[in-house]
Amino acid sequence: MSIQTLVILGVFAPLLGAMIAGFFGRRIGDIASQAVTTGLLFFSCVISWIVFSKWTWGGLEAFTVKLLPFIHVGDFQSNWSIRIDAMSATMLIVVTSVSALVHMYSWGYMKEDDSRPRFFAYLSLFTFMMLSLVTAADFLQMFFGWEGVGLASYLLIGFWYKKPSATAASIKAFVVNRVGDFGFLLGMMTIFWMFGTIEFAKLFPLIADKAGTGWEFLGYNWLALDLAGFLLFIGAMGKSAQFFLHTWLPDAMEGPTPVSALIHAATMVTAGVYMVCLLSPLYENAPVATQFITIIGGVTAIFAATVGMMQNDIKRVIAYSTCSQLGYMFFAAGVGAYQSAMFHLFTHAFFKALLFLGAGSVIHGMHHEQDMRKMGGLWKLLPITYATMMIGTIAITGLGIPGIGGFAGFYSKDSILESAYASAASGHAVFGMFAFTIGIMAALLTAYYSWRLVFMTFHNKAQWKEEEGAAHHDDHHAAVAHDDHAADDHAHDDHHHGPLHPHESPWIMVLPLLVLSVGAVFAGMVFAPHFIGHHEGEFWRGAIFTSAANHVLHESHNVPTWVKWAPLIVTLIGTFAAYWLYVVKEGAAKQMAEKKGALYTFLYNKWFWDELYNVTFVKGAKALGDFFWKIGDVKIIDGLGPNGAAWASLKSGGWLSRFQSGFVYFYAFVMLIGVALFLAFAIFTWGA
Repeated sequence: MSIQTLVILGVFAPLLGAMIAGFFGRRIGDIASQAVTTGLLFFSCVISWIVFSKWTWGGLEAFTVKLLPFIHVGDFQSNWSIRIDAMSATMLIVVTSVSALVHMYSWGYMKEDDSRPRFFAYLSLFTFMMLSLVTAADFLQMFFGWEGVGLASYLLIGFWYKKPSATAASIKAFVVNRVGDFGFLLGMMTIFWMFGTIEFAKLFPLIADKAGTGWEFLGYNWLALDLAGFLLFIGAMGKSAQFFLHTWLPDAMEGPTPVSALIHAATMVTAGVYMVCLLSPLYENAPVATQFITIIGGVTAIFAATVGMMQNDIKRVIAYSTCSQLGYMFFAAGVGAYQSAMFHLFTHAFFKALLFLGAGSVIHGMHHEQDMRKMGGLWKLLPITYATMMIGTIAITGLGIPGIGGFAGFYSKDSILESAYASAASGHAVFGMFAFTIGIMAALLTAYYSWRLVFMTFHNKAQWKEEEGAAHHDDHHAAVAHDDHAADDHAHDDHHHGPLHPHESPWIMVLPLLVLSVGAVFAGMVFAPHFIGHHEGEFWRGAIFTSAANHVLHESHNVPTWVKWAPLIVTLIGTFAAYWLYVVKEGAAKQMAEKKGALYTFLYNKWFWDELYNVTFVKGAKALGDFFWKIGDVKIIDGLGPNGAAWASLKSGGWLSRFQSGFVYFYAFVMLIGVALFLAFAIFTWGA
């Protein structure tokens, strides 16, 4: 069987699983639905690793398989195709590996749920849409996958649709992403307007010739490629939850934890980073757009890190961590280090999926409690989960020794910071130094909030024992409350009432944690030479384009010694700060929080972005709607239209009805007056 045929089977296998579980799940049952979808995902995963291995070590060349016409309208031509190169091969293993493990993990996590066929169908549909996106050969097929993962995320976030907060979160994610998607559409239209094609293979060679094309406006020469790059990045901002369009991502935690791992680790949120790196030929010729990407990425990295420090929901801490790490990836692409951005996307998938699934294991063991303030002392009761979460924490903080090594995050994060500094030293001083400074600050905060999560969850006093005592005291009231609401609450959403016995998760949930731990430890060490090292050119083979003036990645290997050591120093400072406040001086952070100072309030409320959007957009839209309804519709349209005409007809009809008496002499008299008036008019006219 040819490699092309294998790839086609691997891409469409999740769709087959989604159709079987979705259409026939009730007939074949829960276990069969799980087995089919999970088995087909592992089939796709094996094929993806075969393709990636052949690409990395076997000399596989890039190819595109055209399957069938998609949309042909005049000169607008789009074919459904599967494109394989270094970019898509990397994304194939990222998407299918995490998704396959999430499917396996969900066997244990969703065991009590009575809608498992629907859940597994949604998971597989999500995966197929992402595979469609990353193997697209043109913008339209990419947009199909882009919208597809948006739809699937809406279904998964709102999976527990009887829970109002989950429904609201799914709608919020859907609406916010539509804002970004409008930018994507405009960008695609701009590309077609400029080049007459949306196919990547035809488009990329044409870009350099249009590098100077633009127009004068307000005394400034605006480049058309900057406009296209800016609009396309708006789409990336929505999908990858960058500053301004980030508000949906933390709320997405209302979905089941496996959904959080799938969305945050390897699929939807990385789509924007993938697109920017794929479009490197465009962004290498769009200097203003890349500067904008650098700024937004840097601001997102520091914003999310500051907010993550104050979160108490274990999943939301990791969610803001994702937002911050995506900021790293974007400002890496913004300074021209596309390879470093893709490398961090690759390593991040392993340790972020590990952290989310580890958090899910904690939640499962704590009977679905997510508040870290009600945890503590769990390391002995959940030893495997604790060990894997420690590995994930070390990986995400990028702990490692320059010249010696570390876990996965050490290689990719340090490469991004070194590239930002190299960019500042090679002519982009302002934006490169901005990115480097922000990256160092975010590294410090990442260490702080990541270890804060570990200490609050696994160390310190067992706060759940105190909660248990309070629950015993209020047993009667809790039982009554539970009976009143049992009909509306999902099994996963009920708060625990009664004795709490934290326990380790079953092996079906633990095994994915162990596999992801291997990736979190070794992915950086093994693949650094291929993504950013001396085999970098052999690996990418033109899939990422860098202009002749772009030496950022090369220069990143020659930065000063203090630049190489700075991430380790700030990481240790952040770790020590968390250890001091949450272990040595246990309770000190709680006392500080209870004072509710201005800075704490500002960060705890996420810089008040939700409140600002609520006032400006939600209430503003409601006020505008009320105006058009009450003034425009009721008073103007109805007043002058149906209601006004009806009133005029009624009044005129009442007045005219007075002439309809029914007596013959009255009608004869009226006729006589009419004849007299006609004769008067005739005499007057003829006399003239």
